[in-house]
Amino acid sequence: MPSCTLTLKTIPNAPCDEIAGWLGAALKIKIHAPALEGRANDAMLAFLATRLALPRRAVTLVRGDKSRHKVIRIDGLTLPEARARLAPPAAT
Repeated sequence: MPSCTLTLKTIPNAPCDEIAGWLGAALKIKIHAPALEGRANDAMLAFLATRLALPRRAVTLVRGDKSRHKVIRIDGLTLPEARARLAPPAAT
């Protein structure tokens, strides 16, 4: 089964959950949940699992539990597949 890791820069307490774009190799994500008792981490992992069309258990936090810079592991996708699924929708 393929898997990959992805570097994130997270912003908690945002108005809504959204992908803000790429900062070099890191994906910038805004999360509505506060950075309190792991709530933002849980919300971020659930949001990413939904965006990647994977079960929640396939997306896990590897590093950065209390940091804005995080590394996650994605089971079931290669890095190019994950990047393609996380790309912003095409403008029409």
